[in-house]
Amino acid sequence: MGRLKSRFAHSQSRDWAAAYLQGLLSNIPRKNGWQLAETVGATTPYGIQQFVYRAKWNPDDIRDDLRAYVVEHLSDPEAVFVIDESGFVKEGAHSVGVQVQYCGTVGRTANCQIGVFLAYASAKGATFLDRALYLPESWANDRERCRKVGVPEEVEFATKPELARQMLQRAVEAGVLTAWVTGDSVYGGHSGLRNWLEARPLGYVLALSPKDTLINLQWWPQRVSTWLADLPSEGWTRPSTGVGSKGPHLYDWLRLPLYAPPLWAGNAGCCCAAA
Repeated sequence: MGRLKSRFAHSQSRDWAAAYLQGLLSNIPRKNGWQLAETVGATTPYGIQQFVYRAKWNPDDIRDDLRAYVVEHLSDPEAVFVIDESGFVKEGAHSVGVQVQYCGTVGRTANCQIGVFLAYASAKGATFLDRALYLPESWANDRERCRKVGVPEEVEFATKPELARQMLQRAVEAGVLTAWVTGDSVYGGHSGLRNWLEARPLGYVLALSPKDTLINLQWWPQRVSTWLADLPSEGWTRPSTGVGSKGPHLYDWLRLPLYAPPLWAGNAGCCCAAA
């Protein structure tokens, strides 16, 4: 809090910010107003609630403070950026960005908000580094609805991969060291994100959708599904990615050469197939 206190104009806000952070870092299973208040010794949740709803502070400034802390304590040139989204189930229709959409948290379509997150993992530790709320087109195109809930006028529709690219760019420009970027097929299937990483250049391990993604083989594009149908039988390995309740998680892996996008011709890469 010594690093963050300057972000809050009033001493009362600084005190409640410290209490709120203490509650969020506690081991209580549910972090609603009542339980957070009880954890920090308050008799009612009103202080916590007033801080959350009324205190004036800039979350992007706090993000920058967190990023500076990460650079000081966890920075590692061999670290990994991890991009992924998470869903937050909602009951109503007024939370910013809420709509019926796929929610990975519950594994099905649900009324929810979606947040895209950037995490940083190094040998020294791991932490979240940045975040962005996904604003669906149904929201972005309804400016009156956005104004009612305080969405800034400059905020426009952006896909999840574009939000991830923006977060990666902020981190890279701030000097956060990394060797790799990882993500699932939501991000791997987006050629714009892959091309941006190639241009840095920044290593990446991204999942691809076999049906929808084109890759460059000997300088012409080909669907991943077509390429997977004719893989060699030699060269496969079967390492474990960890141990679960039913034993080791075993996957068959094969690494093959893969050409980079034509814009950066000459930068050959590789592609790993897993089964």
